[in-house]
Amino acid sequence: MRLLRVHQNLVSNPLEDVVAEVRAQLDALELAVPQGDVAITSGSRGITNIATITKAAGDWLREHGANPFVFPAMGSHNGATGQGQRSMVESLGITEEAMGMPIRASMECVKIGSVATGDVWMDRFAYESAGVLVLNRVKLHTCFSGTLQSGLIKMMVVGMGKIRSAETFHAAPTSQMRDMLLEMGPVILNSGKIWAGVTILEDGFDQTAELQAVPADKILEIEPRLVEKHRSYFPRLPIDDLNVLIVDEIGKTYSGTGMDTNVIGYRGVKGHEDLEKPDIRVIGILNLAEKSQGNAIGLGLADFCTQRLRDAMNEEKTFINVYTTGDMQRIKIPATLPDDKVLIEKIEARYSSKRWMFIPNTLHLGELFVTEDLRQEIEAHPLCEIDPSPIELTFKGGRHELVFSPP
Repeated sequence: MRLLRVHQNLVSNPLEDVVAEVRAQLDALELAVPQGDVAITSGSRGITNIATITKAAGDWLREHGANPFVFPAMGSHNGATGQGQRSMVESLGITEEAMGMPIRASMECVKIGSVATGDVWMDRFAYESAGVLVLNRVKLHTCFSGTLQSGLIKMMVVGMGKIRSAETFHAAPTSQMRDMLLEMGPVILNSGKIWAGVTILEDGFDQTAELQAVPADKILEIEPRLVEKHRSYFPRLPIDDLNVLIVDEIGKTYSGTGMDTNVIGYRGVKGHEDLEKPDIRVIGILNLAEKSQGNAIGLGLADFCTQRLRDAMNEEKTFINVYTTGDMQRIKIPATLPDDKVLIEKIEARYSSKRWMFIPNTLHLGELFVTEDLRQEIEAHPLCEIDPSPIELTFKGGRHELVFSPP
């Protein structure tokens, strides 16, 4: 199989000085800083510069008389244990030594209210603090669309309430999840525990593009605007009609569903709305990101996987995460083949060698490979450039030898 290396000229708008921007945004709030322990959220996603942003926020708070600490705000992730979630936070570079502040990790929660589907909870350390600073990236959600998607409200509703609020949120049908954010979010904001938030927008190359500090009483007003702004940055596949997509690596660091459903065009939730584009007939996945720490959620969105990926899966961690969401098809095991070579050969034998694409993961789409038959469509795409010479797809020890440039 001969492939073309493709470069996408995605939107690039990196901040020159992330630390300075964090400080400028917090200064601009002109809010009284809580004089006591202030909790700073930490999620499980691979957000560029998240350690830098977290430390800058902590340093600023300390300079203004607060005692900042970090706490995991990630729902049921990494086994739904305090130690597991602490390990996830540390894997992102957010360690006590690097941050200069403690990490307080526990699954203990305090009930702060109720909604139709159940109770609303908050991490005990956050609840007992003088205030919470919520940090999160704003992006499209992998299960639903709406004015609020993945951002500060989602972090408060699902992340800060650990597995208990995650269960309340996911007890609603997928089609109603957008409404659950609007129902559960005000309960948390009205608790008086949220001091402010800092939103992160990333450009097409996963670089920190914009930061905005938001007072608690403005989050519900401002976040929908940021969701719309994010759409202008969001990277997509350059072809909407593919026969085969090979994803080199999946994992929680790339998406809450292992693969971003907005990229692959498939949410995989029975009986609910799905995406129309892109239209991909077959998806093969090869590796599980080490930073995912065994959580292979999204496995069920693929049709084929390698034994190597299966072996890297921690079934207990994956089960807890998927079971909490209720979307069990995302944990179903696809056809499993010994290695990359066998997987690709089997797919090619059954589904042909036409209209293939290879990507490193669903977050980094600046560089990818396509089969030669797609040359004309890629050449016509305004964001794409093709290397002059095709390359032959080769293997060593059963693994492909394609090299994706670092993001």
